[in-house]
Amino acid sequence: MFARIVAMQLKPNARQEFTKEFENQIIPTLRKQQGFMDEMLFVDPGGPEVVAISLWDSKQSAETYNRTTYPEVLKTLTKLIERTPEVRTLEVAYSTFHKMATYAAA
Repeated sequence: MFARIVAMQLKPNARQEFTKEFENQIIPTLRKQQGFMDEMLFVDPGGPEVVAISLWDSKQSAETYNRTTYPEVLKTLTKLIERTPEVRTLEVAYSTFHKMATYAAA
């Protein structure tokens, strides 16, 4: 399993519109992607930072989404975020949430 971590900074007073856009547009788009497993959204209650973590069945699925669909998702968010988000993809080494243990090769 792989995690795609997207860190971004919202424009002032954009949180409500961002969460609405996230729920109504981004989540349905993610659910249509091959290999998509789950999404978590974290917000800084006192600041503009937002981190979205999506879980994917493979690195290839995450990379395919990044190449084919993410550019369009990013276009919908440009009016709500300050700059280009930072994106990282990491292998999930362990997850109690998904009741599984996957250990990265040493």
